Amino acid sequence: EFDDAAKKEFISGAKIAYETIITDFSDSDNKLTTSKPLLSKKIYDQFNLALIDRGKRGLNAEITFIGVNSAVIKEHKKINHNLQVTVEFISEVITCVKNKSGEIVSGSPDKIKKIYDTWIFSRDTRSNNPNWSLIETLT
Repeated sequence: EFDDAAKKEFISGAKIAYETIITDFSDSDNKLTTSKPLLSKKIYDQFNLALIDRGKRGLNAEITFIGVNSAVIKEHKKINHNLQVTVEFISEVITCVKNKSGEIVSGSPDKIKKIYDTWIFSRDTRSNNPNWSLIETLT
């Protein structure tokens, strides 16, 4: 059952997953390494295509993750054997994208930016694996 204790545990894990994924997507190597096990195949492919495109354009990102201001469960539902949880995140980051010459093409290296994201995580309730996968990003 997804009771208050399970929700609390889920949220603390979701915050860590969120930071891991955002940081991995926004680091300068244009590769998904640490976050790959946290992503469904669909999301991994989408993110990876965006990174390949960024790499082809000679761009890379720099990010400083300040923290998650809030993470709120908006909905949870069971579909067949999968529990799906929709979470609304508000976080703060410092991020900028630079070209090959090191010139900033977007963002700012010293301005804190608020990010609003709604993500859906899923977990097979029959599985012994306690990890959740990001299956959809709504923002």
